[in-house]
Amino acid sequence: MQLRFSPIIPTIASFLLAALWGLSVFAGWGLEAFCSGGESTSTCSQRLGTVSTVSGLFAALAACCTAAAWLLPWSRHDPRTFAQLMGAGVVFWIVAEGVLFLGGMLVR
Repeated sequence: MQLRFSPIIPTIASFLLAALWGLSVFAGWGLEAFCSGGESTSTCSQRLGTVSTVSGLFAALAACCTAAAWLLPWSRHDPRTFAQLMGAGVVFWIVAEGVLFLGGMLVR
């Protein structure tokens, strides 16, 4: 049995995870979630910046996998390769979000 799915589904998932990561890092959602209250905001902000940098490495890998799935001709023409690249991209986005969340909890 072969399960077929639309390539739009993992693409939308990847874009939504990218938007969540971007808003958490660049729009201040992470600062609001992990640095509101308690100790000084500048100290917490610096530590969260370090966590965001580590998370950014996984986000860059995720963006590269997603772009490669759509931009490389051999990937677009081979459904298996496309699915592997998109799957890797979604997994890397989830790892980037997890690193950001767990790091934010430790920063607290």
